[in-house]
Amino acid sequence: MAPRYSEPLFVISVAARLVEMHPQTLRKYEREGLIAPSRTSGNLRLYSDRDIERLRQVKYLVEERGLNLAGVQLALDLTRRLRELRRRVGTSDGAHLDGEHGGTSLRRELDGVLAMLGYVEEAELRARREER
Repeated sequence: MAPRYSEPLFVISVAARLVEMHPQTLRKYEREGLIAPSRTSGNLRLYSDRDIERLRQVKYLVEERGLNLAGVQLALDLTRRLRELRRRVGTSDGAHLDGEHGGTSLRRELDGVLAMLGYVEEAELRARREER
Protein backbone atom coordinates (compact mmCIF):
# COMPACT_ATOMS: atom_id res chain seq x y z
CA MET A 1 0.00 0.00 0.00
CA ALA A 2 1.38 3.41 -0.97
CA PRO A 3 2.00 5.96 1.80
CA ARG A 4 -0.64 8.65 2.20
CA TYR A 5 0.10 12.26 1.31
CA SER A 6 -0.40 13.41 4.89
CA GLU A 7 1.49 10.51 6.51
CA PRO A 8 4.46 11.78 8.55
CA LEU A 9 7.63 10.33 7.03
CA PHE A 10 10.60 12.67 7.38
CA VAL A 11 12.63 13.63 10.44
CA ILE A 12 13.64 17.28 10.68
CA SER A 13 17.10 16.84 9.14
CA VAL A 14 15.66 15.13 6.05
CA ALA A 15 12.81 17.64 5.76
CA ALA A 16 15.29 20.53 6.02
CA ARG A 17 17.41 19.01 3.28
CA LEU A 18 14.37 18.49 1.03
CA VAL A 19 13.37 22.17 1.25
CA GLU A 20 16.95 23.47 1.41
CA MET A 21 16.54 25.16 4.79
CA HIS A 22 18.35 24.90 8.08
CA PRO A 23 16.61 22.68 10.68
CA GLN A 24 16.54 25.68 13.05
CA THR A 25 14.45 27.55 10.46
CA LEU A 26 11.90 24.73 10.50
CA ARG A 27 11.79 24.93 14.30
CA LYS A 28 11.23 28.69 14.07
CA TYR A 29 8.39 28.22 11.59
CA GLU A 30 6.83 25.71 13.96
CA ARG A 31 7.09 28.18 16.88
CA GLU A 32 5.46 30.84 14.67
CA GLY A 33 2.59 28.46 13.85
CA LEU A 34 3.34 28.22 10.13
CA ILE A 35 3.85 24.46 10.24
CA ALA A 36 2.74 21.76 12.66
CA PRO A 37 4.68 18.52 12.15
CA SER A 38 3.54 15.35 13.85
CA ARG A 39 5.41 14.14 16.91
CA THR A 40 6.50 10.63 17.83
CA SER A 41 6.12 9.25 21.35
CA GLY A 42 9.76 10.26 21.82
CA ASN A 43 8.83 13.84 20.75
CA LEU A 44 10.70 13.72 17.40
CA ARG A 45 9.22 15.92 14.68
CA LEU A 46 7.95 14.02 11.64
CA TYR A 47 7.07 15.88 8.45
CA SER A 48 4.62 14.66 5.81
CA ASP A 49 4.62 15.42 2.08
CA ARG A 50 1.90 17.98 2.82
CA ASP A 51 4.21 19.64 5.40
CA ILE A 52 7.03 19.70 2.84
CA GLU A 53 4.72 21.33 0.29
CA ARG A 54 3.73 23.98 2.86
CA LEU A 55 7.38 24.61 3.77
CA ARG A 56 8.20 25.13 0.09
CA GLN A 57 5.37 27.66 -0.13
CA VAL A 58 6.67 29.46 2.98
CA LYS A 59 10.16 29.54 1.49
CA TYR A 60 8.83 30.97 -1.78
CA LEU A 61 6.80 33.65 -0.01
CA VAL A 62 9.73 34.73 2.16
CA GLU A 63 12.56 34.53 -0.37
CA GLU A 64 10.88 35.32 -3.68
CA ARG A 65 7.98 37.57 -2.63
CA GLY A 66 9.69 39.27 0.33
CA LEU A 67 6.90 38.64 2.85
CA ASN A 68 7.52 38.72 6.57
CA LEU A 69 6.14 35.88 8.70
CA ALA A 70 2.89 37.74 9.44
CA GLY A 71 2.39 38.14 5.69
CA VAL A 72 3.21 34.49 5.16
CA GLN A 73 0.57 33.48 7.73
CA LEU A 74 -2.01 35.62 5.93
CA ALA A 75 -1.02 34.13 2.56
CA LEU A 76 -1.26 30.59 3.96
CA ASP A 77 -4.72 31.32 5.39
CA LEU A 78 -5.81 32.73 2.03
CA THR A 79 -4.37 29.74 0.22
CA ARG A 80 -6.32 27.37 2.46
CA ARG A 81 -9.57 29.26 1.93
CA LEU A 82 -9.10 29.61 -1.81
CA ARG A 83 -8.32 25.91 -2.15
CA GLU A 84 -11.51 25.13 -0.26
CA LEU A 85 -13.47 27.45 -2.57
CA ARG A 86 -11.93 25.82 -5.60
CA ARG A 87 -12.85 22.41 -4.25
CA ARG A 88 -16.43 23.51 -3.59
CA VAL A 89 -16.82 25.05 -7.03
CA GLY A 90 -15.18 22.05 -8.70
CA THR A 91 -17.54 19.58 -7.07
CA SER A 92 -20.68 21.61 -7.68
CA ASP A 93 -23.11 20.58 -10.37
CA GLY A 94 -24.17 24.14 -11.13
CA ALA A 95 -27.09 24.05 -8.72
CA HIS A 96 -24.75 24.91 -5.87
CA LEU A 97 -23.78 28.17 -7.53
CA ASP A 98 -27.21 29.02 -8.93
CA GLY A 99 -29.24 28.07 -5.89
CA GLU A 100 -30.18 30.76 -3.41
CA HIS A 101 -28.34 29.23 -0.47
CA GLY A 102 -25.30 28.01 -2.41
CA GLY A 103 -24.72 31.37 -4.09
CA THR A 104 -25.13 33.20 -0.80
CA SER A 105 -22.71 30.87 0.92
CA LEU A 106 -20.13 31.25 -1.83
CA ARG A 107 -20.58 35.03 -1.83
CA ARG A 108 -20.06 35.16 1.94
CA GLU A 109 -16.90 33.07 1.65
CA LEU A 110 -15.53 35.30 -1.10
CA ASP A 111 -16.37 38.37 0.98
CA GLY A 112 -14.46 36.81 3.87
CA VAL A 113 -11.40 36.25 1.69
CA LEU A 114 -11.58 39.83 0.42
CA ALA A 115 -11.92 41.12 3.98
CA MET A 116 -8.75 39.24 4.92
CA LEU A 117 -7.03 41.28 2.22
CA GLY A 118 -8.43 44.51 3.64
CA TYR A 119 -10.78 45.05 0.69
CA VAL A 120 -14.03 46.91 1.32
CA GLU A 121 -16.36 47.95 -1.49
CA GLU A 122 -16.74 51.68 -1.98
CA ALA A 123 -20.55 51.47 -1.68
CA GLU A 124 -20.17 49.79 1.71
CA LEU A 125 -17.81 52.55 2.87
CA ARG A 126 -20.32 55.22 1.79
CA ALA A 127 -23.13 53.43 3.63
CA ARG A 128 -21.03 53.31 6.81
CA ARG A 129 -20.25 57.05 6.54
CA GLU A 130 -23.94 57.91 6.07
CA GLU A 131 -24.87 55.95 9.19
CA ARG A 132 -22.71 58.26 11.32
